[in-house]
Order: sequence, then C-alpha cells, then structure tokens
Amino acid sequence: MIREHTLHILNGQAMYDYFKKTHFLEDEMMVPFNEAMCFGCVSDELFTQNFVEKRASVHHVTTEQYTEITLNPLEPLFSKDFTHIELWFDEDMFCQINILTILAWLDKNGHSKPIDLHIVGDKFEPIERYTLLATGYYELFKQVMIHKTLPDSINLAPLKKGVELYLTYLQEDSDLMTYIKSHENMSEKDLVYHLLVNFKKYGLGDVQYLEIIRAQRSL
Repeated sequence: MIREHTLHILNGQAMYDYFKKTHFLEDEMMVPFNEAMCFGCVSDELFTQNFVEKRASVHHVTTEQYTEITLNPLEPLFSKDFTHIELWFDEDMFCQINILTILAWLDKNGHSKPIDLHIVGDKFEPIERYTLLATGYYELFKQVMIHKTLPDSINLAPLKKGVELYLTYLQEDSDLMTYIKSHENMSEKDLVYHLLVNFKKYGLGDVQYLEIIRAQRSL
C-alpha cells in the first residue's frame, strides 16, 4: 500500500509560524506561499525566470532574494513529492488571489487529484472546507490576472468575491481609493493604520498600502 504524502500549502510565513508554534498539523509537511499576488504586475509563466524577475521588481528585492523567500519554500510543490494537497488560506482578497495562483500552477502542470481547501478565520482557525479539482484555473488566472476581466462564473464563493475585489480595488471610485483621497491630510503612518483596520476584506499589508497611498498622492 502506498503511503499518502500530504503537502499543506499555507498563505504566508505568519500562518506557517503559527501552525509550527501551536503544533497544528504536527508532523505534516507544510510550506508557506510568501507572496502578495494581488499587488503589482504578474506573469502567466508561473514561477519561471520571467515571473521571478517581474515579482522581484514588485517587491523591490533581487531575484536571488525572491527565490530564497518565495520559491525555495515551495520546493516540495515543484518536486511533486506528494500524493495529496491541502490549502490553508484566509477568505480575504489577498489570500484568494494567492489561491488562484497555486491552483493555476497545479492546473498547468496536470495535477488531476482532488484538493482540499480550508478557509481560516482571523486566528487561523478553520471555518470552511471545500474539495475541488484544479481544472480550468490556469485559464481563469490568465483571464483575471493578465487580461483583468471578470469570468462569467467562478464556482468557489470566496474566490469569486476575491476576484471581484481584485479587479476593482484600485479603481478611482473604489471604497479603498475614495477613503485614501478623502484623507489626503492624514499622515502616511496614520492612514496605513486606518486602512489596515477598516479594509480587512482586502487583506493587504502595510507595505502595499503605503505604496498605494504614495502613488495616489503623487498624481
């Protein structure tokens, strides 16, 4: 009988560190996806050199640093040394676009087995679970991330909401941009704090918010 090797992909280092600290999924193979795919330019040549160069530029790091931070932890995924995959992500936009990226890569690489997706809450506790196939997600990725168009249908409810937010959050009339423009006299530090508190549905971090604020104020 072949022993099942489950690979748990977690949304980022914070979740990985928390699961390690609390011994959640103890003795299981866990890897963090250290990215913010909802921010900055992307490439549909997932995890290739072209992709690395574009994403390193977005994050203001060298390609070597990007490889060390983002790609190296994912080596068990790339080596396909697993028989089952489970994903652990929040329901916010940030996490949902990261999910889309992972599912797109799995689709493009012919992963045909069922995948378990766990949606977690603010304290990383599981709140929902889905079982799905990666079929069709590479085309979905290109439609959303490259062509910036809303697909006719997205089966996963959290992903559908995340995609809708992704395609609109930087538009001039979005709630986020309206808030930033209406607080033009607030310091960057204070405004970042307010955005983190009031716009949790986006899941963006202080680094992304600071860049958005500065881009808006430089117009």
